[in-house]
Amino acid sequence: MTELTPRPGGALPVRGWARGPLRPFRHRQYRPLIGAAAFELLGEGVWVIAVVWQVIALGGGPGALSLAVTGYALGMVVTVLVGGVAADRVPQRRILMATATTRMAVLAVVAALALAGGLEIWHLTVAGAVLGMAVGFYFPAYSALLPSVVEADDLRAANGIEGFLRPTLQHAGGPALGSLVVALASPAWALLLVAVCQLGCLLTLLLLHPVPLRRDAAALGDHPLRGAVADLRGGVRYMVRTPWFLATLLFACLMLLLVVGPMDVLIPFVVKDGGGDATGHAWILAAYGAGSALASLGMSMLRMPRRYLTVMVLMWGLGCVPFVVVGFTSSVPAIAAALFVVGVLLSAPMVIWGTLLQRRVPPDLLGRASSLDFFVSLLLVPASVALAGPAGELVGVREVFLVAAVVPVVAAVVAVVWARMPADEAAHPL
Repeated sequence: MTELTPRPGGALPVRGWARGPLRPFRHRQYRPLIGAAAFELLGEGVWVIAVVWQVIALGGGPGALSLAVTGYALGMVVTVLVGGVAADRVPQRRILMATATTRMAVLAVVAALALAGGLEIWHLTVAGAVLGMAVGFYFPAYSALLPSVVEADDLRAANGIEGFLRPTLQHAGGPALGSLVVALASPAWALLLVAVCQLGCLLTLLLLHPVPLRRDAAALGDHPLRGAVADLRGGVRYMVRTPWFLATLLFACLMLLLVVGPMDVLIPFVVKDGGGDATGHAWILAAYGAGSALASLGMSMLRMPRRYLTVMVLMWGLGCVPFVVVGFTSSVPAIAAALFVVGVLLSAPMVIWGTLLQRRVPPDLLGRASSLDFFVSLLLVPASVALAGPAGELVGVREVFLVAAVVPVVAAVVAVVWARMPADEAAHPL
């Protein structure tokens, strides 16, 4: 085999630029997969800005924005378990292409309504629900497909790349581009840009060759419905019987309940009430994205921590503490600095978590484990988004952010102790 001869699976030998965090790019199938994900994440970043300022342009306040954003979160929650079962039974490439097509069509309709002046808040709510439902299928399929297109030793680097692209595009590049389009044109044109991003995602997925399921066909059963129900039961049984998995998901459920709604709903109005606009909001999201990107890239180049479970959960808990700053100031630079630290401490453990799932969860359960991760951790996100606006108006923005800063730290310690994570990670080193 010569130096440039591809290895099995289309992977080139490790050399030159393909070392370190760039190792996964030597896999032929990985390049279109991560390229499609990049378009997807960029579109989601533009959507965050477009939907906020479209609601404001329609005369809506925090309650209206909560309603619009709740549809997206609720759509994810109601479909992700089905998406996980599908990811373990249907070739994942088909699922990814179907979701990209659906999202592109929905966004095109919403953008057309907005440009024609006929868009209403309920349109955004319904469209957000459909987009969230598509994500509920997309995420488990992507997670289950990744170990099929890269080698096991490259999984942490691949998770680091996704962790780098997610904040860079979803929290920095996308919002910056979206705010620019809103400032130069209107939120309607930003919505059209999201549809174009989804078109790019779909076209890139066409370059991905079909990948067989990592599962014995006999295990699928003769009856699709009974087999799907049995698969779902098996996934739930694995979650309940795996303490580190269950404790982490329950902790994440509480943390996201306290954090997501205030971030998505209240921070834009903190900026607005302080005299800021879409640009200030975008700077805050960019700071969060920059912290997330740097942390993810750095974690992909480091060794897996020996105490990987303990480090992961405690970092998540401590990552919420800087929300105290948001409760006491409306200064965009101060909030941006706080969100930068939040991004670092919340995103670095995600690289550990993704690698942990792909290394310790059996391959035929990975789609369902990923969907249960998504479902349980996001179970209360619709409630978080729906309640954030009313809670801020009723008890005050400062109090909401103080709770978001303090409670997750206590919950993290409880999760580590209850699941006996130090003993588990010592018995199962990665």
